[in-house]
Amino acid sequence: MNTVTPSPLVFIYDRNATRSSAILDLRLSGCVNYADRHGWQIAGLWVDRGDNALSRTRPQFSALVESMRVQAGRRATICLVHHWYRLAHDEAQRRALQQRVARAHGCTATTFGDSDEQAHAVLADLGRGGG
Repeated sequence: MNTVTPSPLVFIYDRNATRSSAILDLRLSGCVNYADRHGWQIAGLWVDRGDNALSRTRPQFSALVESMRVQAGRRATICLVHHWYRLAHDEAQRRALQQRVARAHGCTATTFGDSDEQAHAVLADLGRGGG
């Protein structure tokens, strides 16, 4: 009996600390187009704005991770960002955010074709170890 593997479910994330949203809108459109070209289903868009875009708590990112956690058992889940800086400019903070996605059994990817999917298993194991 053949079962069809559903296409990945994509959770699009960005952050915007400025009042203008023109560039943000372009990045989000780029993410939507990228997901469409790959045949991925889009779960939604999550954007942290203002001070939340610069904080470590990131309420919208946290909501994305929780939504991803619910879906991860059913199909592959991807947190899609335009490029890595949309998570954080600071590499340690970016990795911490990627680990949160991995702990929710997802991976993170960019519209430039970068992905932590291969590192996903290692990152996910960190989450299971009580980290």
